[in-house]
Amino acid sequence: MDAFEALADPTRRQVLDLLSRRERTAGELGRGFPSVSQPGMSRHLRVLREAGLVRVRRERSYRIYSIRSDGLAGVDAWMRKYREFWKQELDSLERYLDGSGLSTAESRRTRRHR
Repeated sequence: MDAFEALADPTRRQVLDLLSRRERTAGELGRGFPSVSQPGMSRHLRVLREAGLVRVRRERSYRIYSIRSDGLAGVDAWMRKYREFWKQELDSLERYLDGSGLSTAESRRTRRHR
């Protein structure tokens, strides 16, 4: 499974959100999702590991998970072209609004009151 398939699942995205703050044990991650069974969480963690998005290390009897930034590099590269697209679109909108004589804030207020 590739990174995009792994990220398609909302639980796995939430796991990555938790890991973005700090590394966590498998048990901590499992407790963060009370509606997900232990075998279900194990499957989510395996998918993330196989997709190269997380790493696991053993410390005594614990499995500790952390994000692999290099695993997200492919996702970032793919998104880069869309970031540029949206930047251009927003720049175009800004030019349009500037040309209409309305500030961005005034334009937002005007659109909300329609």
